[in-house]
Amino acid sequence: MMKKLKLTSLFFLLFYSFSCSPQSIEEGEKRLEVIVENQVFKVWYNEVYEQPIKLIYTSTNRVKNVDRGSMNFYTESDYHTSDNADYYKNVWDKGHLAPAATYSDSYENLKQTFSYLNCALQNQYLNRGEWRLLEEQERDWDDEQNLTVTVELVFDEGHEILPTDAHVPTDMIKHIFFENDKVWKCFEFENIKPEKGWEEHEVVHAH
Repeated sequence: MMKKLKLTSLFFLLFYSFSCSPQSIEEGEKRLEVIVENQVFKVWYNEVYEQPIKLIYTSTNRVKNVDRGSMNFYTESDYHTSDNADYYKNVWDKGHLAPAATYSDSYENLKQTFSYLNCALQNQYLNRGEWRLLEEQERDWDDEQNLTVTVELVFDEGHEILPTDAHVPTDMIKHIFFENDKVWKCFEFENIKPEKGWEEHEVVHAH
């Protein structure tokens, strides 16, 4: 009887250890969607694509208190994201979705924008050109009223997949809600070098 009890206890201990261990069968499985929310943004992330699918942030008239300096993007242990290798020696920038400059009111907020959860494979000319200029315009608009900004990434059939397995979005869309006026401005960009100004990317979406 004692021997049977010991074997039963041993079996229970092994089963409990296996089911609760970080080495369980679910470890390493990439999720098609995981939702993460922090003090800066809410993101719907696709770990298979290693890219955000949608991200929401607020643009308000925050006072700039800190500079980005040599701050770099970082991975997070609980999520499978892109990393530095995906952006090495190619045309793809580490594109912030929630802009660093919008969250320069504190070190904590600014650092949060450098999570790879907030990073997209973005054409360097788009990131440094019309996308950046639209972000600057948001900071002008938020002097008058708060904005809620939703960024969507589109992956058309046949989109590019890098040798590192990260997927490149084909289009990037911004839905900007003006909280006082209760109106939307929406902008669609192909993830290529822009050939026209950000104003000409404005489109009408039903909301």
